Amino acid sequence: MLFNLKNFCHISKLTKNSKHLPRHFCRGPPNQMNVCLKGRDFLTLQNYTADELKYLLWVASDLKQRIKDKGEYLPLMQGKSLAMIFEKRSTRTRLSAETGFALLGGHPSFLTKQDIHLGTNESLTDTARVLSSMTNAILARVYKHNDLDLMTKEATIPVINGLSDLYHPLQILADYLTLQEHYGGLNGLTIAWIGDGNNVLHSIMTSAAKLGMHLHIATPKGFEPDLRITKITEQYSKENGTRLLLTTDPLEAANAANVLITDTWISMGQEEEKRRRLKAFQGYQITMQIVKSAASNWTFLHCLPRKPEEVDDEVFYSPRSLVFQEAENRKWTIMAVMVSLLTDYSPQLQKPTF
Repeated sequence: MLFNLKNFCHISKLTKNSKHLPRHFCRGPPNQMNVCLKGRDFLTLQNYTADELKYLLWVASDLKQRIKDKGEYLPLMQGKSLAMIFEKRSTRTRLSAETGFALLGGHPSFLTKQDIHLGTNESLTDTARVLSSMTNAILARVYKHNDLDLMTKEATIPVINGLSDLYHPLQILADYLTLQEHYGGLNGLTIAWIGDGNNVLHSIMTSAAKLGMHLHIATPKGFEPDLRITKITEQYSKENGTRLLLTTDPLEAANAANVLITDTWISMGQEEEKRRRLKAFQGYQITMQIVKSAASNWTFLHCLPRKPEEVDDEVFYSPRSLVFQEAENRKWTIMAVMVSLLTDYSPQLQKPTF
């Protein structure tokens, strides 16, 4: 019997364990969108439907309003623990996960390479099995996405991608929540990515069209996004009737765009390429000259940390820059992911218009 992923929770490992149960296995009152994410992994937005992405954003908005605005205490993670594996250091990912899980009443455990020697003294397989017996979920920030795939295969608890060389899905949820709050909706917005064809871009590419957003991408030659992901993005755009532009011209990408986004040109592990990359990205700095081509209601996003060569101060610190609201929303969206994967929570806030 074949299950349609649009109608059922992913159940590829149903025979092995209960990580991926179909929707009717979820307990608790049904939510307005009839979405069940409990027990799922969160590795890439490609595995999530439009309704599931909207549901995560809805839960994030709900938690933010109830906890931050109304001062409610929601111990939804009470008695639960989170294993946080960090091969790569981070400010926002660590703080958002650690403080968010604790705010919900749970216990986060921060683990670096020095703490557990991931894949060195102990295999990924053994690590995943041990953590599955002691914690309720794993958040891993790793170099190789293949490590997450293996961890997911061996773990019997949800695995959350805190960043890999291929995707950064938690970041993009925060971006979308920020845009939802600012514009009142996502459908019809045009996003312009100006910079490297990296993991952050890949997560935008595998999700924007599902939410009705158009995407313009400007990357230097030799720094294009992964071809496999580009082909998937082209299919998503076709299915959802959105525009997709790939170019090497930042001005062309910025034309009529509502949202301008960039990221670091030199990620961790690429320091030896710094001189070559800085030369290749000349002309890609986002400046007021570039944003003149954008829509009149343009905004700017950057996942941080930011370097001046990527975006000048005039844009970065302008009233149109949403980067610090975006950074805070990392907390609310990661909380939404953890709540959705580990509980039967249903949001109380009225469903937003997407």
